[in-house]
Amino acid sequence: MKTDLSTNLRAIWGRAYVRVVGANREVSWLFFEVTLPLLAVFAFALVYRGLKAPEQYIGFVVVSGAMIAFWQNILWAMAAQFYWEKEMGNLELYLIAPVSRMAILLGMAVGGLFMTAIRAAGILIIGSWVFGVHYAVSSWILLLVVFWLTMAAIYGLGMLSSSLFMLFGREAWHTANLFQEPIYFLSGFYFPVRSLGSAVAFVASALPLTLGLDAIRQLAFSGSPVNPLFSVRTELLLLAVATVVLNWAALRALKHMEKLGKQTGRLTLKAQ
Repeated sequence: MKTDLSTNLRAIWGRAYVRVVGANREVSWLFFEVTLPLLAVFAFALVYRGLKAPEQYIGFVVVSGAMIAFWQNILWAMAAQFYWEKEMGNLELYLIAPVSRMAILLGMAVGGLFMTAIRAAGILIIGSWVFGVHYAVSSWILLLVVFWLTMAAIYGLGMLSSSLFMLFGREAWHTANLFQEPIYFLSGFYFPVRSLGSAVAFVASALPLTLGLDAIRQLAFSGSPVNPLFSVRTELLLLAVATVVLNWAALRALKHMEKLGKQTGRLTLKAQ
């Protein structure tokens, strides 16, 4: 059964609305979502300052602290969402709803983006003010394009991961926890990814987050002495390809998940 665009848009708004309203009703989350993540940013920034590293390194850390907020929103508020809904007994309602499963996930992501954007802005503003970070943006238009392409790619990765969480359950949950810190490392959250060496950095570029961070740093700190991974144009092209591939794969995986649930009555690959 095909669903019209207006129905999917209402589904997106419905899932986003409860998260925005819920955030406004409980403002204590501001302290935990903004203040506590700043501690890690401050720690790395103070290390670089103590080592008398170039000032751009401190700016890299502040920008990365803001991007971590988006990554965690995708991993926990999107990839694991259907798994949580299954645990709470709500998944059946989503499967019988006459809307796209991607619309439901997108609504959850948009709602979570409200809190995430506030957290990221808080980290960026406070961190920049405390450490006196100076930005030299070469092109605001390119910076915005890179940011939104990065978001589109990693949100596609989040939707693809939601199927893995559903199919493998707690195994996917534990695996995500296991790989969280390695992803921080390979993405170069707290240092230029070139520092890992050309071979490792090339492998790390398979993550859209690595490409997005590297391009954002090049554009936000124009003239930095730090060697980039690739040129901004190359990273834009790779991010565009990753966006198309990951969102297409997410659509196919979600359809497979739904088909499997209808055929077996259980959303797990172990069902025969």
